Amino acid sequence: MRRNRHAKIVATVGPASSSPEMLHRLFLAGVDTFRLNFSHGAQDDHARVHAAIRALERETGRPIGILQDLQGPKIRLGPLAGGRREVAAGESLRFVLTPTDAVPDAIPLPHPEIFAAVAPGQDLLIDDGRVRVRVTGLTGDSIEAEVIIGGTLSDRKGVNLPGTLLAVSPLTPKDRADLAFGLELGVDWVALSFVQTPADVLKARALIGDRAGLMTKIEKPQALERIEDIIRLSDAVMVARGDLGVEIPHEDVPGRQKELIRSCRLAVKPVIVATQMLDSMVSAPTPTRAEASDVATAIYDGADAVMLSAESATGRFPVETVAMMARIIHRTETHKLYRSLITASDPGEEETPPHAVAAASAHLADAVGAAALVAYTLSGTTAARVARRRPEVPILALTPDRGIARRLCLLWGAHSVQAAEVETYEAMVEGAIAHAVEEGFARPGDRVVIAAGIPFAVAGTTNNIRIAQVPSA
Repeated sequence: MRRNRHAKIVATVGPASSSPEMLHRLFLAGVDTFRLNFSHGAQDDHARVHAAIRALERETGRPIGILQDLQGPKIRLGPLAGGRREVAAGESLRFVLTPTDAVPDAIPLPHPEIFAAVAPGQDLLIDDGRVRVRVTGLTGDSIEAEVIIGGTLSDRKGVNLPGTLLAVSPLTPKDRADLAFGLELGVDWVALSFVQTPADVLKARALIGDRAGLMTKIEKPQALERIEDIIRLSDAVMVARGDLGVEIPHEDVPGRQKELIRSCRLAVKPVIVATQMLDSMVSAPTPTRAEASDVATAIYDGADAVMLSAESATGRFPVETVAMMARIIHRTETHKLYRSLITASDPGEEETPPHAVAAASAHLADAVGAAALVAYTLSGTTAARVARRRPEVPILALTPDRGIARRLCLLWGAHSVQAAEVETYEAMVEGAIAHAVEEGFARPGDRVVIAAGIPFAVAGTTNNIRIAQVPSA
């Protein structure tokens, strides 16, 4: 079962999409990886969805990726008296760590790390920036602030502190319990929320090891300051534009998105663009033209995948939304300007021999008009190095590891297949030809280019290219 596009689709599972029947429809519509959002739902609910996806995988005979997205240390207001409160610009407010009867109108903010880090002149953004207040003074357990942009405060609304480094772990006790649960289930990717420093990534890596790919969500300006190190330590990156767009100016988000995509491509790490891509389709059967352009921009920039959140989790038209995203990707990738824009954004040659060999295989496949570029890959690295060049021909990624085949469902252009491990050069060539024909990429007389590492079964050693021809019938 082949997709008619290179970029992948990630869809969030929720009440609108969690039934086995709906998961099947979404997969047929174009979903490559399903996201389980652990900010919502019970563990048992996620376990049922996981089991349904694995049953769908067996039914279709195709690898399907599963991404576990951890909630992270979300900063929220405590419960307010009456549940809500209107505040006006110029009004003075007091935030307290622990509510007391002595200050009945104080706003609870039960996060000691904020009181330890915030300073006068810094802003607090509440409810995704709908309300903005500026700190004017503070004591050990209270913060005085002036309302800059008024609005409605209500229970448990999120609080963002742009420019403030908080001494908080990206893994809360809930996250640790959810992570252990997800790894036991066998998720393929774990997304780490609210990363601030490279040390945050290392902490998660110590818990995950190699049992799943580690995806870092970029949603804090502090992460942008150490982004090269964070990307290097991650297996993949998500440009989480929701919280990022709250903490940095809106006008800076498009440029940051392009920078992150380019940096990830240079580092040979898959990158997802996420948040509100087709948001109007939560309640409407078609997107706005601006949303269609937003998806297309990510594809022109060279993103490996684009993601749906509420659109597929709680929206009225989940299947239609996935189908629309698939059509936008296909039309963008077949547009006459796509190839020139992708080539112009090429991050340049890497000096290491494995990267050079992978790049040469991609160029060779395009030059000889190959039906497919077959990448033998144990860890996924060879396929990722080939995909970095964004070749015109499809990439058939063969791996003996089922988990790697599933992770490759996020990689640009990769059609992954779990295949038996090869031990000889002749078996490599024969296997490449057989799978290219079986998967519908090649016919008798077609050429295929094969990229592999020799000796076999050694991860990361991309050092061999072979042109082979499918025998005539």
